[in-house]
Amino acid sequence: MALYEYVTQEQLAGFDKYKYSAVDSNPLSIYVMHPFWNFVVKFLPTWLAPNLITFTGFMFLVLNFLMLAFYDFDFNASCRLDDIGLMSGISNMENYSSLDGVDGKQARRTNSSTPLGELFDHGLDSWACVFFVATVYSIFGRGESGVGVVTLYYILWVVLFSFILSHWEKYNTGILFLPWGYDISQVTISLVYLVTAAVGVETWYQPVIFHLLYRDLFTFMIIACSFTVTLPMSLYNVLKGYRNNTLKHSSLYEGLLPFLSPFLLFVLSTIWVIYSPSNILELQPRIFYLMVGTAFANVTCKLIVCQMSNTRCQPLSILLLPMTAVVVLAITRVFTNETLLLYLWTAAVVLAHIHYGVSVVKQLSNHFSIFAFSLKKPNSD
Repeated sequence: MALYEYVTQEQLAGFDKYKYSAVDSNPLSIYVMHPFWNFVVKFLPTWLAPNLITFTGFMFLVLNFLMLAFYDFDFNASCRLDDIGLMSGISNMENYSSLDGVDGKQARRTNSSTPLGELFDHGLDSWACVFFVATVYSIFGRGESGVGVVTLYYILWVVLFSFILSHWEKYNTGILFLPWGYDISQVTISLVYLVTAAVGVETWYQPVIFHLLYRDLFTFMIIACSFTVTLPMSLYNVLKGYRNNTLKHSSLYEGLLPFLSPFLLFVLSTIWVIYSPSNILELQPRIFYLMVGTAFANVTCKLIVCQMSNTRCQPLSILLLPMTAVVVLAITRVFTNETLLLYLWTAAVVLAHIHYGVSVVKQLSNHFSIFAFSLKKPNSD
C-alpha cells in the first residue's frame, strides 16, 4: 500500500511535546472497570505490545458486525439471533471491552507509553461507534416492534456527536474528560446480548409499562444521556476553562472549528437520506450506516491528531468534497443505480480511511523509532 505523510512537520513537533492528561470521574470506571482491568492485565505477557491488544479488541468488534451482517444484513431477522446474541455478548464483554481497557495499563506496565498508542486507541474507538450501534440494532430490528431505519440513523448521529464532544473538550482545554457514557454503553450492550441469548429476543418486544416498549426506553436513554449528561458536562468543562483563562483557543470560531466538518457530513448524509430517489436508507441501511460511521471516524481522527499535537484543526475535511459530488449524483438521478453508487462510495471511504490510518501509524512509528505492534526496537537484532 502506497503511504502518504498525512502528519505535518508542525504536528510531529507537537507530538514530541505531548503529555497525556485525562480525568475519569465515572463511578463505574473507578470502582468496577479499572479494578477489573488491573486484574486482567496481570495475566498478559510483558512482551505483548499495547497496540496489538487494542487492534485485536477492535477486530473482535468488527467480527461481530460481519457475523451479524451475515445472519441479518437488512436488520429484519432479529428472531434468529438467540445463539448469535450469546456469542456477540461474550465477544463484546470479554474481548473488546476488556482489551480496550487494558491496553493503556499494559503500556504503563511495560513502560511503552507513546502518543501513537493514545492516537491508535482513540482512533479505533471513533470507528467502533458505528459497529456498536449496528450490532445492537440487530437485536431490536426494524420490524413492527423494532426501530425504524431513519430513527436509527439519527440515533447513530447522537452517539457520534457524544463521542466527538470529549475530543472537542480536549482540543480546547488540553484535558481529556473521559465520557461517562462510554463504559456504561459497553456494559449495557453486552448485557442486552446476554439477556437476549438467555430469554429470547421476544422479551424486548414486551411493554415496559403501559404501551412503552423497550425500544422506546433504549432510544430515550441514549438521547437523554447525551443531552442531559454528556453535553452539559462538556460545556461545563469548557466554560470552566474559559473562566480560568486556560483555554487553548480564545475565539469562539476557533473553539467551534472542530464541529464544522462533522456538521457538514451530517448535512450531506441527511440530504441523501431525505431526497434519495430510491429511498436508499430503507434499501441499504447497514451499508449507509457503515459509510457515515467510517467518514465520521476519518474526520475525528484528524481532530485527534490536531488536539494531541496542539495544532489548528483544519476547517474542512477533504473527504467531504467527493462526498458532495456523490450526493449530487444520487439525488439528481445522474447516476441511476443508487445502490451501486452507495457501495462504490462506501468502499472508497473505507479504503481511504484505512490508508489514512496505516499511513499515520507508519509515519509516527518511524518518527518515534518504534514498531507499532511490537515492543522490540527497530535497531534490535
